[in-house]
Amino acid sequence: MSALDSATVWHRFRGELRKAVNESTWHIWLERMGFREVDGTTIVLEAPDDVRSWAQTRFGRVLTACAETVLGPGATVRIADPEETPPETPAVAVPRVQAPASQQLNPRLTFDQFVIGESNRLAHAAALAVAETPGLAYNPLFICGPPGLGKTHLLHSIANYVHEHGGGMTARYTTAEAFTDHFVAAIQGGDMEGFKAQYRGVDVLLVDDVQFLAQKAKTEQEFFHTFNVLHQAGAQLVLTSDRPPRDLDALEDRLRERFEAGLVCDVRPADRATRLVILRKRVAQDDVGEVDPAALDLIAERVDANIRALEGALIRVVAFGSLTGRPVTAELAAEVLAGLYPELSKKKAAPTIKEIQEGACEAFGVSMEALLSASRTQPAAFARQVAMYVARELTGATLPTIGRAFGNRNHTTVLHACRRTTERMASDREAYEAVHNLLRSLGGN
Repeated sequence: MSALDSATVWHRFRGELRKAVNESTWHIWLERMGFREVDGTTIVLEAPDDVRSWAQTRFGRVLTACAETVLGPGATVRIADPEETPPETPAVAVPRVQAPASQQLNPRLTFDQFVIGESNRLAHAAALAVAETPGLAYNPLFICGPPGLGKTHLLHSIANYVHEHGGGMTARYTTAEAFTDHFVAAIQGGDMEGFKAQYRGVDVLLVDDVQFLAQKAKTEQEFFHTFNVLHQAGAQLVLTSDRPPRDLDALEDRLRERFEAGLVCDVRPADRATRLVILRKRVAQDDVGEVDPAALDLIAERVDANIRALEGALIRVVAFGSLTGRPVTAELAAEVLAGLYPELSKKKAAPTIKEIQEGACEAFGVSMEALLSASRTQPAAFARQVAMYVARELTGATLPTIGRAFGNRNHTTVLHACRRTTERMASDREAYEAVHNLLRSLGGN
């Protein structure tokens, strides 16, 4: 087999393998494997002992399936020891080149593999609806939320569903950054017609992280025209961002208005029950062996930042157990989380009402005496309302208990304060930021 053919086989095999496993597994284990040669219908790789034994035991079938995808039925994979004497013909040095981001679609990210919880139920239902009836359900569909909560999973799920059940319909997934890079390359290469054909000739366009279009005037203008052409043609558009359209201040008003013209839904951090289901599903999917349910409980309890961090923690714990020959127990999980993720150690206890009052005084520049007084002047009144709202959010205290802590006020006063704070947050961006900054400083989400 020629050097060029060997390079092609390696690139395709590596691309298939990366799509077949999750990001944590890829970066911790499989990315460390190198290419040696193609021996007939066998792809020969090389890897250190720990990776070789893990890959052969846990991912043998996946490796074979990827090889058959590239070389055809009957293809196999052999993982050699790097110290093993290579054949006389030196292995071809193959650069690790990835396909453009806009071309990558992970077949593992499907609706079947998406774990539904209260934090993402609406987004999942909307994504499934547009996958089943592109251009008819919600157009555009705009999904927003912090990183690592499943937005990209939903985009891939839609594209995979359309490719499998769409009756020949086409779906293209890209990121705002990839769209920008492709646009710039098209301008420099004089191939704008080809660029337009790739993005405007599809039935479903899915764009991840559209907030990165901001402050790129020419790219933003091109995306605006692409959006209009597709929308007028009845094609489906699905967009994601780390925040809702109204908060994308750096984007042009005309683009934000179009984003808001369809359905805007958010994804929020998963609750503990959903995190536990995600871990159980990942264990079953990756066939990682025996894992004590108590270990999963501990990981789900401590790792609540996002799903990527959750799955990464699971992979770390399982890998540590495999390398040390220890069973994956709650004790092992606690040890790994404390050592590798010190920030994920025992979560901070809920703040007391006194601590919340002190935090509000500092945040709004009022004295404790003013906060607890009967004064209705600003900013003391707003600081008091916010403090009551935060106390209700972060403590298990009843309304009467909170009222007593704020100068013996009754529970209806506390309830009124919570409602007023909620209303003001909805209409006043500065108030929203002030409240959330206080929540974060006190350890809330």
